[in-house]
Amino acid sequence: MFGIEFPILAFTHCRDVVAAVTKAGGLGVLGAAGVSPDQLDIDLRWIRDEVGDRPFGVDVIVPAKYEGKDEGGLNWSQISSMIPQAHRDFLEDLLRRYEVPPLPDTDRRTGEGSTRAAPMTMQQASGLLDVAFSHPISLIANALGPPPPEMLDQARERGVKVAALAGKKSHAVRHVAAGVDLIIAQGYEAGGHTGDISTMVLVPEVVDAVAPVPVLAAGGIGRGRQLAAALALGAEGVWCGSIWLTTEEAETHPTVKQKFLAATSSDTLRSRSRTGKPARQLRSAWTDEWEGPGSPGPLGMPLQPILIEEASRRVDRAAHDPNAKAAQLANYFVGQIVGEMNQVKPTRRVVLEMVEEFIDAMQRVEDMMA
Repeated sequence: MFGIEFPILAFTHCRDVVAAVTKAGGLGVLGAAGVSPDQLDIDLRWIRDEVGDRPFGVDVIVPAKYEGKDEGGLNWSQISSMIPQAHRDFLEDLLRRYEVPPLPDTDRRTGEGSTRAAPMTMQQASGLLDVAFSHPISLIANALGPPPPEMLDQARERGVKVAALAGKKSHAVRHVAAGVDLIIAQGYEAGGHTGDISTMVLVPEVVDAVAPVPVLAAGGIGRGRQLAAALALGAEGVWCGSIWLTTEEAETHPTVKQKFLAATSSDTLRSRSRTGKPARQLRSAWTDEWEGPGSPGPLGMPLQPILIEEASRRVDRAAHDPNAKAAQLANYFVGQIVGEMNQVKPTRRVVLEMVEEFIDAMQRVEDMMA
C-alpha cells in the first residue's frame, strides 16, 4: 500500500521522529492536534524536504461526538462560557496548591475571541485538513471516530489513503462502511484515547470483521516480539506511538521524559482530565487531583481542553525545574509500554532493534515448528 520496507507506522507529534522513522524504512505520521494550520504547513514542508519521495502521513482528531456539534459547532468563547465556575475555582485552587505561577504577559495568548475554533472539533480540523492535503502525504488518519465525509472526499481526490482508529469491532465496521482504506485496532494498553478491550483480543476480532480491509495493531507495541505477535493475530503491521516519546529526537517535555524513563507499566491510567474523554496517560498529581474526592470531575470534550489550556502551559513552564512542586503535576499521554521505555535511543535504532527482534522471534517460531 505504501511501498515501505517495514510494516511499522509511527504516530508522533515530533516532525524529527516522523522523518527518522520514514528514512529508517517505516512510515512516520505527524499528529496535528494542538497545532495551527500555519505551523502544520511549516512542519510538513520540513518533513518533505527531509524524506524526499518517501511516504509520510498526518493524524487529526475529529471526534464523532462533542459539545456543540448539534448546533453546527460552537467557537472558543461560546464553549468557554459554558464552563461552570466550580470547575474554574477548582483548577485555580489546584494551581495555587502546587505553586504554579501565572504565565508572563509575553506568553499569554490574547485575542482568542469569538471566532477561534474550539479544539478537537470539525471547525478546528478543517483548516488542518486543507494544509495536510496541500502536501504530498500518503496517509491521513482520524484518531477519534469515523472520518468525516470532507476528509474522505479530499483524500479520494488526491489518492491519499485514509485510516481510522477503532477500540471496538463495531467501530471498525462503521469505519469501513464510511469508506476507510485502513483500520488501526487500538487496544486498551495504548496511550491516548482508548477503549476497554485489550490488543490481544481486539485485533483478531477486527481482522475477521473487516476483511479484506487491512488492519494495523496498536496498543502496547514497541518491540519486535510484539510486532511478530501482531502479524500472527492477522494484522498487516503495527501502529506505535508511545515508544517514540523517549527517543533522542522526541520533543517530550524534559521532566516528563525523565518520568517516563523511570516509570513501570503500572504507572499509567485512563483519565478524562486532559481531553474530556478517557485517555491513557502517566499517573501524576494532576490525574490524582482530578479523580480525587474534592474534584468536580472533568468536563466533556471540548470543554475540558478549553478549561485547562492555559493551566497546562503554566504547569509545563514551571515543571522545567524538576524540583518545583509544579513538576508533580506534569504528565502526558503514554501507554503501558512505558515500562520498556527506560533508555534514550535514536529513533532509527528503535526501528532497527524492533526489526531485529522480530526476525529472532520468527526464527524461534520456525525452529519450534520444525
